[in-house]
Amino acid sequence: MVSPQTRYLVFFQYFGTKYSGVMETSNDQSVVGVQNYLEKAAQNLRPVVPIKFHISSRTDTGVHALCNAAHLDIQRAPGKPIFNEKQLVLGLNHHLKPEPIRILNAYRVASSFHARFSALSRTYVYRLLMGCHHHSEIPVFERNLCWAPPGGPLNVPAMQDAAQFLLGTHDFSTFRSQNSETPLQSPIRTISQVDIQPSAGLLSHHYEHRGLEFWELKFRSRSFLYRQVRRMVGALVAVGQGRLTPRHIKELLEIKDSRAFPANAMAPPSGLFLKSVEYDEADLEAPVSPGEQQLCGCGRGSRGRC
Repeated sequence: MVSPQTRYLVFFQYFGTKYSGVMETSNDQSVVGVQNYLEKAAQNLRPVVPIKFHISSRTDTGVHALCNAAHLDIQRAPGKPIFNEKQLVLGLNHHLKPEPIRILNAYRVASSFHARFSALSRTYVYRLLMGCHHHSEIPVFERNLCWAPPGGPLNVPAMQDAAQFLLGTHDFSTFRSQNSETPLQSPIRTISQVDIQPSAGLLSHHYEHRGLEFWELKFRSRSFLYRQVRRMVGALVAVGQGRLTPRHIKELLEIKDSRAFPANAMAPPSGLFLKSVEYDEADLEAPVSPGEQQLCGCGRGSRGRC
């Protein structure tokens, strides 16, 4: 008798510097994607059919994730019970060592659930470091985790004023880079949150005397265009440097042409983090099959959450 497939949603994080991005690439490349390592780890769980991770949110080379998401289907050998959530997290993390990738949580979900299309929103944060006059002044513990724009202090109030033009529903053609999917994607996106707030650096209290300041730019939308966040950050930093005015952001939106974006203004990937992917709580509760209450051994039908 063939065992049925079970669908899971997993949340995971990674330090993106050493990967080509989150999406899988050919294994014969010198640098591969996070997905390559996730699927290699999953094969050690001995599924009947190879396991494919369907990633919620794509990230580029050098971009990090505090919490990305993916769904996967697992079919075990006949007679083998399905994995509960805790077993799946522990098993995947065991086989991911020593990669800087970690599974945070797992949920049984319905077979109709899709990690990408079921997402309600995605939140990105971008970390800026002010007070560095040269890249060599970036603390070693912050290397590849922030961007220190050159040229001295930034005018944060002007950046905050400019950010308000990005809120709401707009044609973001100017704020996307071209790729193979560009002709297939609508440039219309709705930005529900843009915040620019002071933040803390790793161990920053040990070097307060250096006068370094960390700031976070936060963006939330149901979805983003290719490199949209990095372009928005770069434009806001240009406002902070005085190279653009806040009104220029409105004008760039109205032009609706990616070629109008200022040259060399896109922020580097190192400061960008996918913070979270949000779902409807109801989607994280899969129907319980008869007899499934015994899977975790507690007899209370907790499906591995006891």
